[in-house]
Amino acid sequence: MNPIDYLRISLIDRCNFQCQYCMPEGADLTYVLQQDWLTRDELRTLLQHVFIPVGFTRFRLTGGEPLLRPDVVEIVGDIAQLPQTQDLAMTTNAFLLAQKAEALWQAGLRRINISLDSLDPDTFQTIIGGRGKSRWHEVWAGIQAAHRVGFAPLKLNVVVIPGVNDGEILDLAALTLEREWHVRFIEFMPIGNGDLFAHRGWIPSEELRQRIRDRWGLVESRVRGNGPADVFQIPGAQGTLGFISQMSECFCDRCNRMRLSADGWLRPCLLNETGQINLREQLRSGVPLADIRAQVAELVGAKPDINFKMRESGTTGAYSRTMSQIGG
Repeated sequence: MNPIDYLRISLIDRCNFQCQYCMPEGADLTYVLQQDWLTRDELRTLLQHVFIPVGFTRFRLTGGEPLLRPDVVEIVGDIAQLPQTQDLAMTTNAFLLAQKAEALWQAGLRRINISLDSLDPDTFQTIIGGRGKSRWHEVWAGIQAAHRVGFAPLKLNVVVIPGVNDGEILDLAALTLEREWHVRFIEFMPIGNGDLFAHRGWIPSEELRQRIRDRWGLVESRVRGNGPADVFQIPGAQGTLGFISQMSECFCDRCNRMRLSADGWLRPCLLNETGQINLREQLRSGVPLADIRAQVAELVGAKPDINFKMRESGTTGAYSRTMSQIGG
């Protein structure tokens, strides 16, 4: 069993994009009210007195879009200053990153993942939803700002949707040739937009690897991250290519993470709601921290049996949250 030491913390369930695979157009989303978010002090309390004591040392800030959270820089500083923090990262769509990259760096953030599903502005706008001028250029400016500030490794996440952006695999892979950037290809999952998944399906990572192998060759990389990606490299490239293959190559036996939603729900698995705990409610009800810590420790121990292969065991009826609400 892998040590469960990696916590994904959703700071907010709102997003300034409406990506097809995350928040389908027309979805009836009820956002968490700000007073129901875990506050900065509550997050710090949970980390210091619950999560770190049971073994969590690696943290990733997510959303929704985490840069929409007004106190995001201060939260970064709080976590970065904890002596037990071994790794702190953020996943963002980068639309607001150009103006916040320097402040995040100064607060102690050193790693960042950016969603970049297309290099074509029109395709990009189709994927992220909304009308009017494409937001691709603002996102690209955010990527460049993060690179200038010094974020390393700089990772670019690509959700591959058949017939939408799969024709850009080679162009996206080429970003790693002359830059120390890590591109991560993610298999499209049946969560967030089940109708689109049923219509489009998904492409196995091995098929993507073969396309790249046919063009440049491909070797396994010595670089390894904290997540589930299988990492490869084009010979001579400065960056790497990762493949997150949750559909074709289930990696539940390697999972080392749990997820904390913006409103304080701790869940052990992205695709299974079994055992989730409302930590915000318990904190605000005055439940002793030792009791909360014991519950979390018990859930950590149960995690190996709460995984993708058993995803139907704890979920009844329709799946209750989109990817943006869970925190990805």
